[in-house]
Amino acid sequence: MSKRNQGIMLAITGTMFWGISSPFAQALFAQNVKPLWLVGARLLLAGILLSVWGFIATDKAQHKEIFKKKNLILLILFAVFGMVPSQLTFFLAIRYGNASTATILQFLGPVFIIVCLAIQYRNLPPRIDVISLMIAVLGTILVVTNGKIGTLALSAAGIFWGIMAGVSQASYTLIPRRLLEQFDARLVTGLGMFIGSVLFWPLILTTKIPSITPFTVGSFAYIIIFGTMASYLCYLQSVKYIPASTTGMLSAFEPLTANVLSVLWFHETLGTFQTLGAVLILSTAFLQAIALKGK
Repeated sequence: MSKRNQGIMLAITGTMFWGISSPFAQALFAQNVKPLWLVGARLLLAGILLSVWGFIATDKAQHKEIFKKKNLILLILFAVFGMVPSQLTFFLAIRYGNASTATILQFLGPVFIIVCLAIQYRNLPPRIDVISLMIAVLGTILVVTNGKIGTLALSAAGIFWGIMAGVSQASYTLIPRRLLEQFDARLVTGLGMFIGSVLFWPLILTTKIPSITPFTVGSFAYIIIFGTMASYLCYLQSVKYIPASTTGMLSAFEPLTANVLSVLWFHETLGTFQTLGAVLILSTAFLQAIALKGK
């Protein structure tokens, strides 16, 4: 398999794992599990497991190098401005909206990635990126208004946290790029999660553990193992093989997965214009894939 195809498969797999975790999280919130507790607990447990795996699988040279000042600072920035916001804003978007619309709005992340890269390199984005940007913005307007300009089909809080989830997706995609070029993705991802979890330790220790049932245990296990460890690992690993903007666009499979499961599980439906908006947002991934294939 070529590196390009490997990168595409990793990005799609990671985002689908994340998308599946969305309805599980929504179900846990319905059982009074607190979003902040869930974010902190998943970061802590997944961070420990991934870090241990990373340290076992890599050599001592990487262990020493990753804790040097310049790399440690970048790890902390990744944790505080990338990993924590991406988790927190996404779950708050689900809490104040629902799983399907949260994942659709989070897909604005590639738009912010395109803008950030254009500013960083002081170049206008390629034509295909501009077209993708315009389509994504139009799609978002349709999703949040259901075609009725001037009114909102979602709560203001749900829209705000959904858009912030998109901003956070851009930050956790772009911040660790240099680290991922030097170090194993398991180390970078695991340490980023563990460092980020420190902010939640007081909350984890003082919050009552949710009622233990087979469903809550199974849901939490999926969210930790596949929705956090596997999803982030695959997604961030894909940046090694394909451009960050393309990785971001391929995360379209996340809202697609979440929407299908939400319809089947919660019997949620999108309005006609919301569905059209979702299709427009998702179509940007295929535009990017076509552009990448032509290079």
